[in-house]
Amino acid sequence: MSIKPPIVISRLDLERIEALLERMPPVQATQYEALRAELDRAEVVEPAAVPANVVTMNSVVTFKDEGSSDELTVSLVYPSGAGVPGSVSILAPVGSALLGLTVGQQIDWPTPDGRQRRLRVLDIDYQPEAAGDLHR
Repeated sequence: MSIKPPIVISRLDLERIEALLERMPPVQATQYEALRAELDRAEVVEPAAVPANVVTMNSVVTFKDEGSSDELTVSLVYPSGAGVPGSVSILAPVGSALLGLTVGQQIDWPTPDGRQRRLRVLDIDYQPEAAGDLHR
């Protein structure tokens, strides 16, 4: 297993994701241990201090799956916003993997079927913090 890259998360995103996880039944919450581990190791900063090259909640990010060379552009959303074409939930494995990464970073992430995927962030087309949309 490769070493995970350092990640940055806004305090607001952290609070909202933790609240989401706290409301889950314990049996369901165990599915999200990897997400909890990411939150635990993240550098937490105020929303206005998030660098513009960091994937945050509601960011539109382009990433590459190194295994297939597929490039995808998605919006990282809370579960209530999932299901819209082009969106990925923070609770989906790929969503958990992308949160907090900076452009150019890559991370190895397990898929539901037990395989590993290597994701690399190529670009952030929109980030709420950089756009001044801090009230989302």
